[in-house]
Amino acid sequence: MTDFQQKLLNVASINEATKGLINEDALQKSELLCSHMLEVNKTLNLTAIKDEDGVILKHIVDSSACVPYIPFGAKVCDIGCGGGFPTLVIGILRGDVSVLGIDSVTKKVNYVKETAKLLGLDNICVSNSRAEELGQGPDYRESFDVACARAVGRLNLICELCLPLVKVGGCFLAMKSLSTNEELDEAKRAIELLGGEVERVCEYTLTDGKETIERTIIIIRKVKKTPTRYPRNNSQIAKKPL
Repeated sequence: MTDFQQKLLNVASINEATKGLINEDALQKSELLCSHMLEVNKTLNLTAIKDEDGVILKHIVDSSACVPYIPFGAKVCDIGCGGGFPTLVIGILRGDVSVLGIDSVTKKVNYVKETAKLLGLDNICVSNSRAEELGQGPDYRESFDVACARAVGRLNLICELCLPLVKVGGCFLAMKSLSTNEELDEAKRAIELLGGEVERVCEYTLTDGKETIERTIIIIRKVKKTPTRYPRNNSQIAKKPL
């Protein structure tokens, strides 16, 4: 086991939210993911995190925390997948699920596609699209078991992007970095209008022994169909949030 792999295993193991999620195959692929991303990041500006320790805690381990909430065999979409977190981590840890990474930035979508191929992750696809457009299209609307979004924006805004993509009975995992009480209050109307219901709020900390970060995953269950008028276009969502 390499130093990187041992470090990743140690960090994942000391946190209750991620204990037991990283196996040997995942360690090897995660190391390749980290080295490839840091190299590409020198020219592509994928992330502000430029050291191994930061990538381990704030990208790989942080992204893995959503994995226990994804059902076996689920069809998953990651809205605003950016540099591939959590898309690539879910793909590494859960060979039983399929993941569609969605982002409007072409260079990031191309990077995720290239990296998935490098890692041999045939359970990952990417779409260079806007989530609100896919949410109105017949191919993707209410077709996913799980939608996730990691540090994308205010909850009331991202609910309109994500919930229309989730089938009734599925869920939206909103991965947030800070306390969410204010955002939850702000988003109550949007969640109800879009067919959702807050099922659980999971607050936890992640540490590597040197740094500690606070995290929250809000689990929103889709309990009824989203009205056909939603999602609206991007300018309407931004100008008049639900």
